[in-house]
Formats: sequence, structure tokens, C-alpha cells
Amino acid sequence: MKNHKFFDGKVIWITGASSGIGEALAIKLSAWNTHLILSSRRREELERVKAGLNLRPEDVYVLPLNLGDPTSLEEKAKEAQKVFGRIDILINNGGISQRSRIMETSVETDRKIMEINYFSGVILTKSVMPSMLARGIGHIVAVSSVTGKFGFPLRSAYSASKHAMYGFYESLRAEYSDQGIRTTIICPGRVSTNISLGALGPDGKPQKIMDPGQQYGIPAESCAMDIINGIRKNKRDVYSGGKELLMVYIKRFLPWLAYRLARKVKRI
Repeated sequence: MKNHKFFDGKVIWITGASSGIGEALAIKLSAWNTHLILSSRRREELERVKAGLNLRPEDVYVLPLNLGDPTSLEEKAKEAQKVFGRIDILINNGGISQRSRIMETSVETDRKIMEINYFSGVILTKSVMPSMLARGIGHIVAVSSVTGKFGFPLRSAYSASKHAMYGFYESLRAEYSDQGIRTTIICPGRVSTNISLGALGPDGKPQKIMDPGQQYGIPAESCAMDIINGIRKNKRDVYSGGKELLMVYIKRFLPWLAYRLARKVKRI
């Protein structure tokens, strides 16, 4: 891999680092002289990821957290900032998906998805921002989705949470870019991860089903490299995926067609 000096010495905090895109990011970023903080709920999986990285053990810190527990996140952010003395790049990647129709989905499930996908990132971002602003430099990365650009069947709460991310992080960019804060929003399409296995079904529990579209999506490693290149180039938005990304442009230029196509989707 080409040695991008941009990442040398950077302290990077990745949520959702125990699998999928988060794990792929950790592996790719460990090719450089980075300091990584890895977070998710499962300590044992984070330790597994850490063991496979191309970094000294002291350059990787495992920080388990629960994105669904907002009362704990500020303390976790304080701990993260003490480990290496700062956070240079925060990658809000952790999240949960959904596979249920609107009237099958309880408000409790709607709130849970918003808490994990949206509010957790807001809390962590606001927790690390003061230090970044004091130093006049920092990069906030938010992993949204193509469904953050348009509504989609069986994804009402998930799509809403990803739309909310766009509104928040675009506002962040507008307010703080002149104070040294970079903001990049990631818009993955279908990526081959296990996210659909944990997607909440009509009963509010993980459906434990692998969606064919997810299964045959682009490799998580490819998405991770798109994200890394986007961070390095300070891109505002990064799109990563296959032909499904065409829907973003169809929605922009032919909204009537995007609506018609979305209505035909029964399951993915």
C-alpha cells in the first residue's frame, strides 16, 4: 500500500471497529504509523482485531462502549482522549440497521435506532470537538448510507437516522471548517458485511438473515480504502459501492423515477 504520510502519527478513534467496515479501516490504517482506538460492544472481538493489526500493542487501545447507552458516552470520550493525549480523527462508524415496515416497527425501535446511529455520534463529536478547536485541527468522519439520501422500503428508522446524520454533519462543516475542523460524510451502498444479520426486524430483535444484496456487495476492504482516500483528500462526501449508487443521481435528477424504483423493492 502506498505510504501516505498524511496518517503518520495520527490518533484515530473508530467506533464499530469489531467487524465489517470498522475492522477493515483498522487493518488498513495500521499499515501506517498510526495510533488507533477501537470501540464496539464486544471486547473479545476488538481484541481479535487488535491482534491482527500491523502495529505495536501499545499503539492500539481497546475501548468497549455501548452506543445505545448515551449516559456512558461522555466518560468514554474522556477516556479515549486521555489514552494518547488527543483525537485527530473520529470515525463515527458504529450503527444498526432495520428490516421492517413502518406499522410493524414500534416507536421504541425507532428511538433505539436513532440513539445508536445518530445521537451517539453527536455525543462523541461534541465531546472531542473542544480539544480539536483548541488545537485548531481535527477531522470528524460520519458513516451514513445511500439511504441517507432517499427513503427506502423496510428502512424507515434506519433511513431517518442516516438523513439526520447528513443534516448534523453538513451543519458542522458549515460552522467550523474555518476553525480547522474537517468533516467528511461517508455514503456506502451495498458492502459485504454482517450488518443485515443484526438488523432489527418487526419484533425489535435482530433478524439474523443475510440479505443477498449485502452478501454480494463490494468488499469491506474496498469501502475502507474509499473512506481513507476521502479523509486524506478532505472530501466532503464519499460514495462507495456498486451500481446501487446510481439511485443517488436518479433521485437528484429524476426523482419521479427514483420513487417508482423504490416502490418496487420488496426485500433486499
